[in-house]
Amino acid sequence: MLANQTNNLNNQPFLPKVSVVVPIYNGELDLPELINCLLAQTYPNDRVEYLLVDNSSRDQTAVIIQTAVQNANSQGINICYLSENKIQSSYAARNTGIRASTGEIIAFTDADCRPQPEWLYALVQAFAEPTIGFVGGTIVALPGKTIFENYAERRKILSHKDTALHPFLPYAAGANLAIRRKTLQEIGLFRPYLTTGGDADICWRIQRQSSWQCSFAEQAVLWHRHRPSLWELRKQFRRYGRSHKYLEELYNIVLFKNRWTSKEYFRRYGRWLLKELPRNTVKMILGKATWLDLFITPIDILVFNAKSIGYQEANLSEDAQKIELL
Repeated sequence: MLANQTNNLNNQPFLPKVSVVVPIYNGELDLPELINCLLAQTYPNDRVEYLLVDNSSRDQTAVIIQTAVQNANSQGINICYLSENKIQSSYAARNTGIRASTGEIIAFTDADCRPQPEWLYALVQAFAEPTIGFVGGTIVALPGKTIFENYAERRKILSHKDTALHPFLPYAAGANLAIRRKTLQEIGLFRPYLTTGGDADICWRIQRQSSWQCSFAEQAVLWHRHRPSLWELRKQFRRYGRSHKYLEELYNIVLFKNRWTSKEYFRRYGRWLLKELPRNTVKMILGKATWLDLFITPIDILVFNAKSIGYQEANLSEDAQKIELL
């Protein structure tokens, strides 16, 4: 159930002990900026710990985190290096962080995110209401450098407004999510062998298996780096297709309804080639359209195809259905 966010009594700040868990796989390119963002948080340093979980990375992730630990500790900021080497899954890595955590509230973000300075403070304030079990925040796209990053922004991929209004039950993306420890003690942790869809799953379990409510903190803002290439974008949507299939099997619901035939693919390509492309080319010459306007339809088709492939190839294993307890 979605609850309205309320102010704490007498507008006093709510400052429980918080643990921030970040699962990381081959994050050497993103980690320096992420760590700088964590160091810049306005939440009191003595009330927060940052648990960075290396999920069997093959690059310099471990070295970067261990260096950050030393630098942060010298500033009185608690950053910890953890590793999850048994299971290759961000949800297993999150569980490793949860087990090592000491906070009353456990917040989650990802290596490719840039939490703004007030992010953690704003995310935590919703928990002043004692019925709240989990809280989601606002995800905003980093300025894109490629047409595919701009496409993801245009299509509002990872928009919290979509997840908050999901027709089955609201949920929050794992990139900007916080859960009360008592809630996890009641309903369990992430499914460690699940490879996608785990954020929706844990939020839905909370709502179906307990009386905890959810809230969304609009001011808990972080920036997210979208996929810069078509290959990465299709890989992302292929994963989305798998998550739809997994969640359908776990909850006996229908999430992926519109599957196109070959005729539908040809129809959409033909309409783009014969109608949209000439029209938008003229607009572009007149300065009234962009490269994205020119190619948004074929990109739509390619990512939808990737999602369909992911859905068709998905196979929910018995291990992926297991839930570990805290």
